[in-house]
Amino acid sequence: MATEPVVLQHASIDNIHVANHSCCKHGPGYATPIDAMAGPKESLIYVTCVYTGTGKEKPDFLGTVDVDPTSKTYSQVIHRLSMPNLGDELHHSGWNACSSCYGDSTASRRFLVLPALVSGRIYAVDTQKDPRAPTFHKAVEPADIAGKTGLAYPHTAHCLASGDIMVSCLGDKEGKAEGNGFLLLDSDFNVKGRWEKAGHSPLFGYDYWYQPRHKTMISTSWGAPSAFTKGFDLQHVSDGLYGRHLHVYNWPDGELKQTIDLGPDGLLPLEIRFLHDPTKDTGFVGCALSSNMVRFFKNADGSWAHEVAMSVKPVKVQNWILPEMPGLITDFLISLDDRFLYFVNWLHGDIRQYNIVDPKSPVLVGQVWVGGLFQKGSPIVAENEDGTTYQVDVPQVKGHRLIGGPQMIQLSLDGKRLYVTNSLFSKWDKQFYPEVVEKGSHMLQIDVNNEKGGLSINPNFYVDFGAEPDGPCLAHEMRYPGGDCTSDIWI
Repeated sequence: MATEPVVLQHASIDNIHVANHSCCKHGPGYATPIDAMAGPKESLIYVTCVYTGTGKEKPDFLGTVDVDPTSKTYSQVIHRLSMPNLGDELHHSGWNACSSCYGDSTASRRFLVLPALVSGRIYAVDTQKDPRAPTFHKAVEPADIAGKTGLAYPHTAHCLASGDIMVSCLGDKEGKAEGNGFLLLDSDFNVKGRWEKAGHSPLFGYDYWYQPRHKTMISTSWGAPSAFTKGFDLQHVSDGLYGRHLHVYNWPDGELKQTIDLGPDGLLPLEIRFLHDPTKDTGFVGCALSSNMVRFFKNADGSWAHEVAMSVKPVKVQNWILPEMPGLITDFLISLDDRFLYFVNWLHGDIRQYNIVDPKSPVLVGQVWVGGLFQKGSPIVAENEDGTTYQVDVPQVKGHRLIGGPQMIQLSLDGKRLYVTNSLFSKWDKQFYPEVVEKGSHMLQIDVNNEKGGLSINPNFYVDFGAEPDGPCLAHEMRYPGGDCTSDIWI
């Protein structure tokens, strides 16, 4: 069948609002990250919940979870907003406006943006009318996105100070990584075009973060959708279908000015965060397969460099697909005061807390085990250097065995509570943790010592997504109605 050629559009975001921190009128979010830490304690959290890929012909939904310990429905799903289509695979989420719009008194953090990684749709959900029961607002259809930009597989959404919304896309509609780039939507969720200039698309796509005072945006690289949507195959890494690069852009111009090859220490760089202080020129990226946290920083000449800052050694194992098991760092975040960094090892099953007051010399100050493949009761055992074996003791929570491994995390504004879910991506869940697909995800809450360091499981909090009315589902990313440390950017 003949098809019409796609004309790719490039959109501009030149009209950036200048922050106006007046005493009387301001936009959404907070003037500074430290101000955000003094914000109200969270009482609700939104969670993307997935049926796609589980064998159930049900639409994915946005769940609202009550996280107020004084409430009668504490630790329960109190509302479910089902999407109007099947087969979406809701994954990450963002806001139409955040602290980057603090200087715009006409802006409002009203719509939660939900990219559907598999179908290519992008949903806008109204959380302002009733925060406890969000309502459907609009869907941006994949045909409209692909027809105007050639983009598909949307992943990370960030609001911009211009009022636009930018979404990283991981490939074209055929699943080829060569077609990836950055989509711009206007404030009414109309497709404007691509953000990056023609010929400046990255090798692979995934996450990104911008730091306007350094006129820089840096993006990461998961892999080709044609590869990761089929499950993880180590051969695909050798075949060059997964990334190991950071892509440094001029902000807000969209010109790719540097590509950083992280080498074998940086295989599958996923989540990326600058420090929250907008004056800082350093940040971190979690490299999943290499299980390294890599720090990136600006050189005196304006170029960017990197170094391995934290490492998780692979564990020798028995009864697994490989003789060694990587930790698989799949998510991390930085506290709003830039004092602590938290990351998860999805396969090993632990969450770690590092003091990063000196970003060049992080110090491990907290660790807690909440699952993993070699926990007690598993057929997989870990092996010491002397050949003896061991398994990790993982406690039950409210009578539930903790299956799967920690995947997505979200920190309270004050830095004292860390929420964690255990689904990565349905195909990968089915491959590595089939019991999670069968029995459903859970959400935990970890108590944090944000003075000296330390992590412990809250024994009174357990959200059971295996008990959903339509059957067990997979829970992924979490957002608070008032914003959080992984969606708000300060300018």
